[in-house]
Amino acid sequence: MKIMEMKYEGKAKKIFSTDVDDCSVMYFKDDATAFDGKKKGTIEEKGVFNNKIASEIFKYLEAGGIKTHFIERLSDREMAVKELEIIMVEVIVRNVAAGSFSKRMGIEEGTALKQTIVELSYKSDPLGDPMINDDYVFALGLATPEELTFMKEETLKVNKLMSDFFDARGIFLVDFKLEFGRHKGEILLGDEFTPDGCRLWDKKTGEKLDKDRFRRDLGNIEESYRDVMNRVLE
Repeated sequence: MKIMEMKYEGKAKKIFSTDVDDCSVMYFKDDATAFDGKKKGTIEEKGVFNNKIASEIFKYLEAGGIKTHFIERLSDREMAVKELEIIMVEVIVRNVAAGSFSKRMGIEEGTALKQTIVELSYKSDPLGDPMINDDYVFALGLATPEELTFMKEETLKVNKLMSDFFDARGIFLVDFKLEFGRHKGEILLGDEFTPDGCRLWDKKTGEKLDKDRFRRDLGNIEESYRDVMNRVLE
C-alpha cells in the first residue's frame, strides 16, 4: 500500500489517500486540544497509545456485531480504514453526570443518572459542535430518520459492549461520543474510540484516565493513556 496525499487534518488525526481502492490511512497525532481549540498542547506518545487502543476496540466491536471502518493497524501511528462519507452528527452517550453535562444541568459530577442519556451534536469545530435534536438533523438534511434511528441503536449497543469491556478491566465508562459514515449503502462506525473521546474512571480510585487530565491540568496524562492502553491490550 502506498500512501498518497493528505485529504484531511483534524485536531488529533490526519487522513491520507492510498493507491488501494476504498482505503485510507488514518494517522494519529500527539496534538491535544480542549475547549473548542482554545487550549492546545501535546501529549507525548498519545498517537501511539490511541492507535493501539482504537485498533483493539474496533476488533472487539466487530466481533460483537458492530460494523466499523477499521481494516487493520499498519504501524504504531497508522491505521487502514474504509473510506466513509461522514455524517455530520455526533452521537453522545452519558452514563453518569460529568463534564459539560454537569455544568449545563447544574448536577454534581459523578451523580448517577436514572437512565442512559443519548445526545446529538452538529459536527462543526467552528461552531463548537452545538447540541441538536432529531428535528435539526432532518431539517438540515444531515441524515434520514432511518439512518438516525440506526445510529442511535448502534450507539446503545456499543455502550453495552464497551461498558462490559471496560468493567472487566477495572474501568467505568462514564460517557463517550461516536461518529458514523456512509459506505456502499451501509452506515459504519468511524473515527476512533479512545480516551480522547470518552471519559474513563478507575473503578477503585475514581481517578480520571482520559483527556480530562489535559483539560483540567491534573498531570500524569501520558501515564493515564498508557494505563488505559495496557488494560485494553491485556
